[in-house]
Amino acid sequence: MNMFPFDPLTYENLGQSLISAVLARPIEPIQRLSPFEGPGLYAIYYTGHFRAYQEIAERNRGSEFSMPIYIGKAEPAGARKGGRIAGGGTSLYKRLSEHIASLVAASDPGEQFMVEDFFCRYLVVTPVWIPLGESMLIDRFRPIWNVLIDGFGNHPPGENRAGKRSAWDTIHPGRPWAAPLKDHDRSRAELIERVREHVSIQPQ
Repeated sequence: MNMFPFDPLTYENLGQSLISAVLARPIEPIQRLSPFEGPGLYAIYYTGHFRAYQEIAERNRGSEFSMPIYIGKAEPAGARKGGRIAGGGTSLYKRLSEHIASLVAASDPGEQFMVEDFFCRYLVVTPVWIPLGESMLIDRFRPIWNVLIDGFGNHPPGENRAGKRSAWDTIHPGRPWAAPLKDHDRSRAELIERVREHVSIQPQ
């Protein structure tokens, strides 16, 4: 039987290395993050009691944390323009801080959707490997806020670019800039049902 030589530098193997490095990082309550420097990758986990996310939350309670609800990246300033990168500033911490603000704005005790129920792990990464790591993590876990319910990572639209409210803002209203936008094509109830169907077929 012929065997192909192992190449640790293939994109697949490099991606698996990045996944392993991210998953080896400690879990922290997202609200308790201290400022840090560098760009990189992160995974956000939900453990609360919002009815549509119960199967996700159950896989993240205790010490499991096996199903991220969102995967993201933060590249250093200038990365998209091809500029020289030195240090990367605090882009990853700033991106997570933006997410904290979104979760605080959307927190609703009546819906049992609270920022206190979110946790994260993050990894500072050399900039060239950040896009590969993000795509591999998303392919691995298929987080619902990446592949099904869009909009969590959105920024406020420009003055002349207002469009429709995202699926995320439809399910979790609260961000002030999203309120004036046009309604999403699907109702909140329809979107929640899509979440339930998606989560029910996710592999354990």
